[in-house]
Amino acid sequence: MKAADLIERARAGDGDAFRELTEPHLRELQVHCYRMLGSFEDAEDALQNTLLTAWQSLDGFEGRASLRTWLYRIATHRCLDARRAAARRPAKEWNVPGVEPPEPTRLGEIVWLQPYPGSLLEDGAEAPLGPEARYERTESVSLAFVTALQLLPPRQVAVLVLRDVLGFRASEVADILDSTVDSVNSALKRARAGLRREQPAAAGHPSPPAAGSPAEDAIVGRFVRAWESADVDALVELLTDDVFMSMPPMPFEYQGRDLVARFCAALFDAGRRFDLVPSRANGQPAFGAYLRTPDGISHGVGLYVLTLTGDRIRALTRFDNNVLPWFGLPRTLPNR
Repeated sequence: MKAADLIERARAGDGDAFRELTEPHLRELQVHCYRMLGSFEDAEDALQNTLLTAWQSLDGFEGRASLRTWLYRIATHRCLDARRAAARRPAKEWNVPGVEPPEPTRLGEIVWLQPYPGSLLEDGAEAPLGPEARYERTESVSLAFVTALQLLPPRQVAVLVLRDVLGFRASEVADILDSTVDSVNSALKRARAGLRREQPAAAGHPSPPAAGSPAEDAIVGRFVRAWESADVDALVELLTDDVFMSMPPMPFEYQGRDLVARFCAALFDAGRRFDLVPSRANGQPAFGAYLRTPDGISHGVGLYVLTLTGDRIRALTRFDNNVLPWFGLPRTLPNR
């Protein structure tokens, strides 16, 4: 059925027609909201608000732009509303029993950061890119990129994502944001400069190995063996000198090989031993972490995501165990 016919049916209250219109765009809109908000849960809320707004305002769709662009307009404004809202998830206190962590390098600001399940990226999340796109898909959903976006002003984030990630033309972005081309270009210039300031560590590092390649498998395998055997020395050999460790929603951040090694040693010296179950998040290797216990059950305690560079680990991010179901990972496992 033609789009025009579906629109007329949807305007008449046909929910099935509306779903047929919007279904092809849902995953890419969710990824768009995730980039802007940095939270998987907030992105899903913004997506649902987008669909509700689209359903209620379909009579106002005039067809001057494509339906996809119209949906991006609504989604972007819903995300801007969310970014400007005062309430974001608060920081969480240290809650690992029996472990006294070293003094952190600093306390992080982006405690609401959440991972994006790799299965959803593989399941049709790739939006068609416009001619202005400057980022590869994998880079534009990486944890480092999404984190850096959260440190920029909301409108700059919207402009940069629409222009440099999705490749909309300046005139299209101006229409989406109810702005002018000059204003969009100015915001883009500031956003690019801000992004360079927030990602200085990326400069000069080798590219990560390709997903699923023998090179990635090799470093991931070494990490699993080191972590499961609590071998701090073997783990340290895998880390870059400037390795960065964070653990949202706890604000603790550790910078540098020695400090990250001290943190891991504190974890393992407390007698904590883990089983790791592989997954992927944000296009990066990830693992469900399961704490072995004397009762024969390993309990899911979090999700680790690795940022690789060449044959080393440049960042390690630990998320709470509440994210495990998003990755199809169980809460418990029998001890290995």
